[in-house]
Amino acid sequence: MAAVRKYLLIFSIFIFIVFSGYLFVNYYPYIFSRKVKGVIVKVERVDMNMTMLQTGRASEINPKVFSFAVAIKEDSGEIVTASAEDRQWAVAQSGQCAEAVYYPYPPWQLDKANTYFGARLEKLSECAK
Repeated sequence: MAAVRKYLLIFSIFIFIVFSGYLFVNYYPYIFSRKVKGVIVKVERVDMNMTMLQTGRASEINPKVFSFAVAIKEDSGEIVTASAEDRQWAVAQSGQCAEAVYYPYPPWQLDKANTYFGARLEKLSECAK
């Protein structure tokens, strides 16, 4: 009976490690997301000529149509940049205050390591003067 408990414990630990690894790999950007608060330095929309290229069916809209490059300057002076495919950025303008969540690329994507994607705009307001 003690041997069965031992194997059950080892199996349970193995399952826990595999499940934890799966969660870590799949949800890395959400686990290590960064909250950015500050003044919008610039929000640039992707060139429309590039977004008109369709890769799928004619009825599908290319998601790059709503692609933006976002730069927010924090109080510390650091300018944090990210790419985003969030339509909310279309109304954001330079000089406004924003709170956003930036999601990092995982370190195993070597060509994009230490950069951010999917900047999610949470709050947009006029800056207090």
